[in-house]
Amino acid sequence: MKLGVLVYLENNDEHILMIHREKVDEHRGLWLAPGGKVEPNEAPYETAAREMQEETGLQIKDPELRAVLSFPDHGDSPFGDEWHVFVFYSTSYSGTLAENCPEGRLEWIPKDDLTKLATWEGDRLFTPKVLESGCFSAKFLYSGETLLDYTFSESPVRL
Repeated sequence: MKLGVLVYLENNDEHILMIHREKVDEHRGLWLAPGGKVEPNEAPYETAAREMQEETGLQIKDPELRAVLSFPDHGDSPFGDEWHVFVFYSTSYSGTLAENCPEGRLEWIPKDDLTKLATWEGDRLFTPKVLESGCFSAKFLYSGETLLDYTFSESPVRL
């Protein structure tokens, strides 16, 4: 089992920072929010701050947990393992956006266009909920690149 984070950073109440993945992996050619793997002895909010700095050059402030996503693996997951992903949201940051991202091309995308991007099918389902206040959980089952099933929690996640 692996742990990861995604960070949805909003700019001026209009745009979300996304990465068009150019790195050769299962995400190549798709758009994703910045993020990555939780390292040993690292809390998810620490991962969010570290990954944002490494991938975008920006220092996020006050990241808010918006979702906990589960991606089970029954032997044919495109992600190569079972993943649990903490999804954060922030509107506060400092620094200058990096010109070169190790994962791909950074771009501020209008919020209304996020679900029109080439993404994993599950991302189109959960992204609008991430932009709303509150916290939820969801589970997405993939076989290869095909989304077989998904569920959203009926009540907010309680921490």
